[in-house]
Amino acid sequence: MQSPPEAAVPATDRTPDLGSDPAGPDSTGSGPGGSGSDGSAPTRFAARRRAAPWLAAAAALVWAAAMALHAWIPNAGVNAGSLFQTLLPWTGLGVPVLLVLAAVLRSRLAAVAVLAPAVVWVTLFGGALTDKRPDKRSGAGGLTVVSHNVDEGNTDPAGTARVLADAKADVLALEELSDASAAVYSRELAAAYPHHAVLGGVGIWSRHPLAGVKEVPIMPWTRAMRATVRAPDGPPVAVYAVHLASVRVSAAGFTTGRRNDAARELAAALRAEPAPRVVVLGDFNGTYQDGALAPVTSQLRSAQREAGDGFGFTWPAAFPVARIDDVLVRGMTPRAAWTLPATGSDHLPVAATLIR
Repeated sequence: MQSPPEAAVPATDRTPDLGSDPAGPDSTGSGPGGSGSDGSAPTRFAARRRAAPWLAAAAALVWAAAMALHAWIPNAGVNAGSLFQTLLPWTGLGVPVLLVLAAVLRSRLAAVAVLAPAVVWVTLFGGALTDKRPDKRSGAGGLTVVSHNVDEGNTDPAGTARVLADAKADVLALEELSDASAAVYSRELAAAYPHHAVLGGVGIWSRHPLAGVKEVPIMPWTRAMRATVRAPDGPPVAVYAVHLASVRVSAAGFTTGRRNDAARELAAALRAEPAPRVVVLGDFNGTYQDGALAPVTSQLRSAQREAGDGFGFTWPAAFPVARIDDVLVRGMTPRAAWTLPATGSDHLPVAATLIR
């Protein structure tokens, strides 16, 4: 007896081949060209690329805020605030870096955000770039002063003395003197500066008589002194020669403790100073913007900031990046400030003309 024929099975009901993908190669998006919706690498890359302009814009705004609020950066621990403020003029280099990043990302958002740090930097330092009047040193009736850290390791103190004498200043303040170099400066400067006094590592040379010479105790050893300069064509001026303690940059951070202690001692002496006209000349081992030096700088004005041309960087002499040598005044008006040619020291000398 012949068996009945098998019923036809629809193609859709047949058992699929276990070695095939019934949904096709692109159903999960993880194959070649897939969208990566399951968190695959292409999706992560796309997300990062979309976020990059926003991150660049955020970086520009954070940089602008750090520049504008530099005085609020804390000094706890590694003294980040002092280090940032010391290098504050160089923060402007962040602007072209951020612009290049915006160009690479082809982001208008990032490019617009770069305007923030640019505006802040120009607000802080634009005057230093435009204040270039060459006639500021002209005129009569001023007192010209020079300060120079002559460097204890200077092998040519006689040559340094000649550079200083060529400035034809009324008063010189020298810091980091050794016993041997002090004798050389006294000999080389004697003709132009008949009045001088040296205490420890600092000294004052003057064309005019000195009175009231005394040490200013800011450290266990002598690093500051005071004298009254009595010029015949104006009222007397209290002149300070100062060398604050050195700072160090190391793995432990920006070490400024001894310098800050010396600054507080100097600030106390300046608060007690009775003379109405005061000039403080020296190596402060910090810039005028350094908030840790505020006990001193809050009482005085910087001649460079008011009447200087450019930033007036002084250290290191071979490629200056910071102005740690300055002329600070009270009761006097700066008319000009500038740096002198390099000597055998690792600092540049600074000069200023002041009206009493």
